[in-house]
Amino acid sequence: MEILDSPEGMQAKALGWKRTSETVALVPTMGFLHEGHLSLVRIARKKADIVVLSLFVNPTQFGPNEDLDRYPSAIERDLELCRAEGVDVVFLPDATRMYAGDASVTVEERQLSQGLCGLRRPVHFTGVLTVVAKLFHLCLPDIAVFGEKDAQQLRLIRRMVRDLNFPVHLLPGAIVREADGVAMSSRNANLSPQAREQAPWIRKSLLAVEECAAQGEKCVATLKARANEVLQHADLGELDYLDIVDEDTLEPLEFLQDSAALVAIAVQFPGARLIDNVVLK
Repeated sequence: MEILDSPEGMQAKALGWKRTSETVALVPTMGFLHEGHLSLVRIARKKADIVVLSLFVNPTQFGPNEDLDRYPSAIERDLELCRAEGVDVVFLPDATRMYAGDASVTVEERQLSQGLCGLRRPVHFTGVLTVVAKLFHLCLPDIAVFGEKDAQQLRLIRRMVRDLNFPVHLLPGAIVREADGVAMSSRNANLSPQAREQAPWIRKSLLAVEECAAQGEKCVATLKARANEVLQHADLGELDYLDIVDEDTLEPLEFLQDSAALVAIAVQFPGARLIDNVVLK
């Protein structure tokens, strides 16, 4: 396994793969890897000759007073996990090499980013799209694999790929969960024991919506009220949002339609903000 920390070196390596027609898959991460990340690596491994995993905590997607300084890190452990999974190249840059001191160009999306996490984190998705665009230019992947836990992020990246004509095929990876249903996240490590004990109620609230919808309920207000009943058990958390939106456009719904709906939730616990979702087919 090769470790590259230079953007220029990464791009030169990727151009070499293009000359030999090797298929490249990219798995972008911010490190502190867990089974969810590794499941994405396994998808990539099946689809490509070369697997690149990026380890980069991107500062531009964190707003003021967010958890950039507290984002967990374990680089040596991450590298060992990458070796065990057969990753070919780990791209491990630092922010000073990824962004010029006077960098002034960003990628902004003005439709899908307006609700859900984008409403509360106004700089977040511009930072995400900008760094993903840079990673696409540096790693030149044919395939990129992203987790479905970050549902809004995945849809924004799809839109960017479409609108800016990136020659990259996106593959989604299913949410991987702990035994108690909590979606795996690097931020789970920052939860207090008490908050971690309450975190499963996020998933239970989504399952309650799913069950209610399966029984024929179509009124979004009723479905959200059912979820809020369940969330009362997580009294250490503050609900950021619980929204039911069209799965494709992310437009809020008043009633479930024939098309799929995304039920997305974010809860702020002491130490970490957790997100989760379920799709109602």
